[in-house]
Amino acid sequence: MWSQRQGSLRPLRCGVEELRRRRREQEAALRKARREQQLVSKRLLRDETSEEAEEACVAVILGEAEIQQFLRLAQRGPEEKEREQALVSLRRGLQHPETQQTFIRLEGSIRTLVGLLTSNQALLQLGAARCLHELSHSEQSAVAEACLPATSYLLTYLSGHSADFIELCLYTLGNLIVESEAVRRQLLPQGIVPALAACIQSPHLTVLEALGYALSQLLQAKEAPEKIIPSVLGSTLPQHMLQLLQPGPKLSLGVAVEFAWCLHYIICSQVNNALLITHGALSTLGLLLLDLAGAIQRTEDAGLELLACPVLRCLSNLLTEAAVEAVGVHPQLRDERVVAALFILLDFFLQKQPSLLPEGLWLLNNLTANSPSFCTSLLSLDLTEPLLQLLSVSNVVSGLVLTVLCNVAEKGPAYCQRLWPGPLLPSLLDTLAFSDTVVVGQSLELLQLLFLYQPGAAQAFLQRSGLQALQRHEEVAQLQDRVRALQQTALRG
Repeated sequence: MWSQRQGSLRPLRCGVEELRRRRREQEAALRKARREQQLVSKRLLRDETSEEAEEACVAVILGEAEIQQFLRLAQRGPEEKEREQALVSLRRGLQHPETQQTFIRLEGSIRTLVGLLTSNQALLQLGAARCLHELSHSEQSAVAEACLPATSYLLTYLSGHSADFIELCLYTLGNLIVESEAVRRQLLPQGIVPALAACIQSPHLTVLEALGYALSQLLQAKEAPEKIIPSVLGSTLPQHMLQLLQPGPKLSLGVAVEFAWCLHYIICSQVNNALLITHGALSTLGLLLLDLAGAIQRTEDAGLELLACPVLRCLSNLLTEAAVEAVGVHPQLRDERVVAALFILLDFFLQKQPSLLPEGLWLLNNLTANSPSFCTSLLSLDLTEPLLQLLSVSNVVSGLVLTVLCNVAEKGPAYCQRLWPGPLLPSLLDTLAFSDTVVVGQSLELLQLLFLYQPGAAQAFLQRSGLQALQRHEEVAQLQDRVRALQQTALRG
């Protein structure tokens, strides 16, 4: 940050290296915040056909006696149909939190359910698994803990032959994993990572999507960087995940979304991103970005933004890795293609999903931070003005837009000369009217770079009452030094 020491400011402290250092400090803080953002959720999978058949039945809160009766019927009912119906009724009751609490307090209830889960009758197994799935969706951690005895069996069934049953087991495990550390402690030594690695070769898209969900839940655990992600990286999962993210006719949006988030959590852990890069993560994600931009131009299909978000985050964070410099960007990802694709996405977000604009701008920031060629692409495609139009969206967006422009300007006089014509100065004067100190601070830095590199910029600033615009920030503690430094540079210019 700018020095707060008293005394006269030396103009040399406002040079390019100082500006670059401050911006890198800010980016490090932003990256840390981004890594700490997680998506924790639970999924509820219900069979629509059976739900419609049971539509006339109203699910009621069950007491102890009713739960015991249904469990007895499921175990020892005189007819198979009666046993199956008992589990259906129990499952419907377990949709209520009150029934869930009563169920886990009832001695032997989970043991009975596990016994049915391991029976040799497929429909009873399925009914018991659906009851466990309802329990796994509970928001109460005690319910997840109570399901612990069933988890090893659910894990075993992942190697079964029924895609529907495997899907149900995966979603149930995913729900339990995210809720309970005890569940994770039990499943890791029992081989959940190898079991998931075997599942990822399934030909069934429903299984793959459920697998992606379960794996993403596992990767979000607080102990994941130390105890889980090294095991995942040591398995075949990363290569298979990247194959499932390859653009083409076989790409499934639902599957791709789940595994893109998985990659995001792995990358954010920073355990071994160099390994992912050597596996081709950067080129795969880059090509997927280009494919997404093309798809958005062809259709307004809802859901594309769900994939765009994790893809942008993955690319943004991978580009900060030192290993990128060694491997380089894939030759198919020419600078102009990537920048053009990114602006197609930014326009789409502006129209449909403004909350995702920071994701695209953060990637643009990382592309332009150390790459003169990406900065050249931005200028040669005349994208400065579309970028400036985003300044009115929000303070966060404005700060990122100005950071990108600073990246371009710091590359030297030739870049500032191409930035300068047009609406840049009026736009910067407008941002100086903002009250957000981050936005104003970035505007001051961009102006400082322009004054250093672009002859006539300081004079144009003075002619448009720039000094008066700076006056409102002279008493703002975070901005005082920068304001005074800019005033000195402008008057010298």
